[in-house]
Amino acid sequence: MKQRRRKKLQRRLVEAATWGTPLDVGGLLRAGADPDAPNPEGTTPLYAASVHGVAENVRVLTGAGADPGRESGTGAEGLPLCAAACWGHDAAVRALLSAGADPRQREDGGLGRTALEWAEAGGHQRALDLMRAAIG
Repeated sequence: MKQRRRKKLQRRLVEAATWGTPLDVGGLLRAGADPDAPNPEGTTPLYAASVHGVAENVRVLTGAGADPGRESGTGAEGLPLCAAACWGHDAAVRALLSAGADPRQREDGGLGRTALEWAEAGGHQRALDLMRAAIG
């Protein structure tokens, strides 16, 4: 696939992960978009879906191979689970945990907060409970 087409597909996939339906996301994946690759700005599709709480798109992306432990962006973004936990998107938290996200993983190359810390700081008790149950 040509680089220009790949960039366009990745940009469209991140947009669909944010605002689109699971059908939109699936169609772009079938067209050749990579579920784990960032758009030209550095945002991964899974992070975009997670920070906006679009759990259905989180499930489609992780089902297609998106890594829930991969950081997005270059500073203002981070781990998908941290993004979902920070905003109290419980359904997205649940989907990410089901895909193997680790609530104890630290953002920013291991120097930042964990998803547990983000949920606690935001007062998102349900997200905290989901993550604590996942780690036993």
